[in-house]
Amino acid sequence: MAERKAEHWKRSEGGAIRCELCPQRCLISKGGTGLCGVRRNREGELVAESYGIYPAVHLDPVEKKPLNHFLPGSTVLSLGSVGCNLTCLHCQNHSLARGAVPLESQVLTPAELAGSFHRGGSVGVAFTYNEPTINYEFILDSAPLIRKRGGKVIMVTNGFLSPGPWRDVMELTDGANIDVKGFTEDFYRRVTGGRLQPVLENVKTAHGMGVHIELTYLVIPGYNDNMQEVSSFMEWVKDDLDPGVPVHFNRFHPDHRMMDVPATPSETLESIGKKALTVGLVNVFVGNLVGSGFEDTTCPGCGKTLVSRTGFFVKVKGIENGRCTRCGKEIYGVWS
Repeated sequence: MAERKAEHWKRSEGGAIRCELCPQRCLISKGGTGLCGVRRNREGELVAESYGIYPAVHLDPVEKKPLNHFLPGSTVLSLGSVGCNLTCLHCQNHSLARGAVPLESQVLTPAELAGSFHRGGSVGVAFTYNEPTINYEFILDSAPLIRKRGGKVIMVTNGFLSPGPWRDVMELTDGANIDVKGFTEDFYRRVTGGRLQPVLENVKTAHGMGVHIELTYLVIPGYNDNMQEVSSFMEWVKDDLDPGVPVHFNRFHPDHRMMDVPATPSETLESIGKKALTVGLVNVFVGNLVGSGFEDTTCPGCGKTLVSRTGFFVKVKGIENGRCTRCGKEIYGVWS
């Protein structure tokens, strides 16, 4: 089993440890782990047990993250480890998120990852599937090496990290898709086991640091699909971030402990997409629904189709140097 001494913790009474990596601030007794399942109190020292353990390794289209405005049409090496600091009832990667650290695992070192990520034409590494930021130490050790080799570093994250560690990770991140899972504290408490405000603050921090961000809002019938709540989220993106930040409103499919909740009706998603444009968001996408009418990137200036998408088949046809080839308007994103 791989492990490394963890960072961001303090000793507490009776041999316990207070982990300060994320807002859960778990008090971990001797031999125990935090909520994430991978940061263990071993004889008064906090260790990161899942360091270098990535049982899920795939070459994915970058659009699968989803990132539609970050090197569209490219391929990225995607790594998933185990553990998560939220307990989402609808988790689609629960076998990884709530899985135990494999006792027999092939361990990936930062140097090995940096030396091999480019195989298969990958533009970099996406830390994804489970919550990547709980493997904070591995990211800090590997991301600089990946970048030194010319690779991009991508995070697909719930954004639920303490402010200091979050800034550390974002300083090493080129592109991030951040889940805003709902827009009320009640939803976060009941459905995710976390809190909304730390996520919103971290999204603003990442954007302010110049990281390319895109947001995902999974629309769950009866839980976070109220148009007033969704509209509040849209207004927040427009006013507190930038109207050009790409937002993905994704269709929910029954999973994990929400098997009794139906898939999101296509009419709901199409209404949300239209509302987002009315509010003033520029780059609005509907995911997990073919033929929604919200797949392509269009110029907000002249309406020209800049990037066409059919599933993960992507054609960039109207952008040069980050600008529309027809009217010259600058388009939010990383294009080369």
